[in-house]
Amino acid sequence: MGFLARLRDNEAGNVLVVVAAGFIPLLGFIGGGVDMARIYLVKTRLQHACDAGALAGRKQMGGGAWNAHNDKARLTADGIFNINYVPGSYGSSDLVKTFTERQGKVTGTASVTIPMTIMVIFGFPTKTVAVTCDAEMRIPNTDVMFVLDTTGSMASKNPGEGDTKINGLKKAVKCFYEALAKIDTTASCGSNPSGARNNDVQLRFGFVPYSSNVNVGRLLRNDWMVNTALYQSRKAKTTGNADVDGFKEGKAEVASTEQVPYNMNWSAWENHGSATGTSCSGKVPADAIEMTGSESAPFNQQSTISGQSRVVTWSTNQDGRYYNYQGMIVSGKCQIQRRYITGYLKRNYQRSDSSGFKDYEYDQLSFDVSGLKAGGSNWNASITAPVGPYGQTATIAWDGCIEERQTYQLTSDDPSGKFSPVPASALDMNIDMVPSADASRWRPLLPDLVWGRYDSNGNWTTAKVKTSSDLSRNYTYACPSAAAKLKSYSSASGFEAYVNTLSPNGNTYHDIGLLWGARLMSPTGLFASENAFTSTGGEIERHLVFMTDGDTVTSNQGYTAHGIAWWDRRQTRSNAGPSASLLTGVVNERTAALCAAIKSKNITLWVVSFGTGVSSSAQALLQSCASPNRFYVAANSATLISNFQQIADEISQLRLTK
Repeated sequence: MGFLARLRDNEAGNVLVVVAAGFIPLLGFIGGGVDMARIYLVKTRLQHACDAGALAGRKQMGGGAWNAHNDKARLTADGIFNINYVPGSYGSSDLVKTFTERQGKVTGTASVTIPMTIMVIFGFPTKTVAVTCDAEMRIPNTDVMFVLDTTGSMASKNPGEGDTKINGLKKAVKCFYEALAKIDTTASCGSNPSGARNNDVQLRFGFVPYSSNVNVGRLLRNDWMVNTALYQSRKAKTTGNADVDGFKEGKAEVASTEQVPYNMNWSAWENHGSATGTSCSGKVPADAIEMTGSESAPFNQQSTISGQSRVVTWSTNQDGRYYNYQGMIVSGKCQIQRRYITGYLKRNYQRSDSSGFKDYEYDQLSFDVSGLKAGGSNWNASITAPVGPYGQTATIAWDGCIEERQTYQLTSDDPSGKFSPVPASALDMNIDMVPSADASRWRPLLPDLVWGRYDSNGNWTTAKVKTSSDLSRNYTYACPSAAAKLKSYSSASGFEAYVNTLSPNGNTYHDIGLLWGARLMSPTGLFASENAFTSTGGEIERHLVFMTDGDTVTSNQGYTAHGIAWWDRRQTRSNAGPSASLLTGVVNERTAALCAAIKSKNITLWVVSFGTGVSSSAQALLQSCASPNRFYVAANSATLISNFQQIADEISQLRLTK
């Protein structure tokens, strides 16, 4: 007899009832496991699709707005979700998904309904599965230094554009700030950011506008600048007996006097018998002065110069009495009355000086420039020097541009290969060197102190020139807007205020811009204490954004960071005046070397070529300058704005937050 038959016929107990009672929980356990596995699979796939959609939507959004371009970011999120989770998958239904954005964070939710197979027996016909996901653009601690071409060509317009290139650049920089800082500016960037960046990281921006020079002097410490320096200048020669101002001192004369009284009471002084009124007047003495004190030191000193004549005026005071007399007929008699003034006498002096000017000597001369130093990192705006007309003292203004420290001097007219590696004597190409002696210190650029030299035939010369003529300066000069150190901008207004100061002027010396961009952000150089780490010790990623609209353009008569090239010859051989083409070669070689030095410091170097006037050779130089895959070409302002936004987006990093 089989087992089941014996079980059927067994009357020893209720075995069948027990078996049946145990079968139902077993079925629920097995069926529940099957349904739970489906729920887990669906939830995993749903979460993966939500994450992918949120990331894609945030990436598409970039630095703009969520709803820009006809909701392109949201539609991208939906599309990527649908690729990763096809509606109806695994028997699911009632798919509901949403992607929203707030303050740069994209949040997604998704839910589906899953029919149950076995669990329906137990009253659970369906199960709703829901997931959430977040994605936001996060950046590490980041420093961005803008090295921006603000040369004269930036005042021109690209073909077909109605606005200047400098204005296009300003908009692009503002849009970069929008994209990275997530703060709205006044620029038209295609869309506006929806909220501010979280303040959990350090984000700083710095600026080095460049042309023929850079304006960095007032960012330096006083002890990094020399006290005396050589300049192509002039001094006045005088005939004998002339003082330091070139004048022969004239004779001082009292031009006028003023009595300042304390007491003016008339009293009888002398009586004359029966003199008549007419005879009384002849007996009145002249007024008299009786001084009782010493003459004071001169005050109210003034000097007026006209041509080669100088009139000097000043005043003094002296205590004393001033006697004043008058005749009166009193009771038919002549009475001489006197009054006196007790107080002081003010004397107004005048001196006429004649010029002792003989001629000027135009030469390379030494001047004391220490008067610009005001202590620490503070600076005065000017000094004085005897270089005015006929040797008179002149005010020499300083706008902040500087002459570079010791450089490498060519021995031939071929700069090729001379800067790779950088020569040891080229202290000016050392990014991190802190000045310790005059060779490594900087000098102020002082155009009011400087002349080029040429002879009576108009020929340039390095020889000393003697002439009584006031020569024209015969050089060009441009100083761009002051550079700005790295700092955090918590609002757009301060950032925009700086950007709006940019103005075009001067020739194109790429090397000086890159050099100071690197110096101002280097973690191991002049400003290491500010740049090495964040205030809390955090690491910093460094990016240098270099933009130019053209080829290197130099001038041998331009007053630049290396003096006036034709007369000073600091970079080229001393026995011949350099051509502009030679100087261009020097700048290009130096630029290539500095690009390599910047990249070696773990600074990402982004390079943007702007406009249609850049030659193929310049394009090649710029492309080799950039870090790998970090070179952009913008033919117009719209593309420039797009490029700057793209760079900002690439500096940012997408992070999944949930």
